[in-house]
Amino acid sequence: MSLDIAAFFHAASSTYSYVVADAAAKCAAVIDPVLDYDAASGRSGTASASKIVEHLKGRGYTLEWILETHAHADHLSAAQFLKQELGGKVAIGEGIREVQTTFKALYNLGKDFKADGSQFDHLFKDGETFRLGGMGVQVLAMGGHTSDGVAYVLEDAAFVGDSLFMPDSGTARCDFPGGDAGKLYDSVRRLLDLPEATRLFMCHDYAPGGREHRNQTTVEEERRSNIHVKDGVSRDDFIKLRQGRDATLPVPALLLPAIQVNIRAGRFPEPDSNGVVYLRIPLDRL
Repeated sequence: MSLDIAAFFHAASSTYSYVVADAAAKCAAVIDPVLDYDAASGRSGTASASKIVEHLKGRGYTLEWILETHAHADHLSAAQFLKQELGGKVAIGEGIREVQTTFKALYNLGKDFKADGSQFDHLFKDGETFRLGGMGVQVLAMGGHTSDGVAYVLEDAAFVGDSLFMPDSGTARCDFPGGDAGKLYDSVRRLLDLPEATRLFMCHDYAPGGREHRNQTTVEEERRSNIHVKDGVSRDDFIKLRQGRDATLPVPALLLPAIQVNIRAGRFPEPDSNGVVYLRIPLDRL
């Protein structure tokens, strides 16, 4: 098998990014790259994403795709940095249009911001397939956490975004705009209908109980022991559990800075007349 997977952990946001490559064909995709961002100072940086660039160059891989599993609320995307450095097409699920419409209103972005997904190079439909070297990749819509979520499935691996966490962490929250616990349950069951040996690669791990961080599990392990959606948990029971838990969760620290960048495919807003880029923070709206 020529599938080569490398994981990169961004500790500040507990995010895993992945380089996924056909080693024989020397072509690669990057999934969910992270831009460094310090909210206190407003400083951004590319040190973390540069490690991915170095890895790709070191392996001699051509970057063909920069794949987002959704418009993240906990980190800023480094998609444009990677594209500038190495090329590749930036892609996300077609549900991004709904996310853009919602947050265009929240940020009052005006008529110049188009909520049509055109900021991305490609929008994936549910069930769409594409090639990465000699390997086929299938895109599965993963609504519920957000309306634009997707998973990427190739060979014996699936990259699940925020739909599913390690078994001892359960599933993602569903209280963001466009979230729906019932839809998330249905989405997760699509993943759990994959062959039991399928490797599932997480976008986040928060290491509950102080255990070591983990980024990989299997369909069989999730079906046996996921604390929210293991086999035997009904849709109604999951909705009740998920809604109850979501009511106790704080707003993610970087939601307001991150979303306005990520709905632009990782671009910052245009600079003001003084040459400075500003992020908008709506007060008393969330």
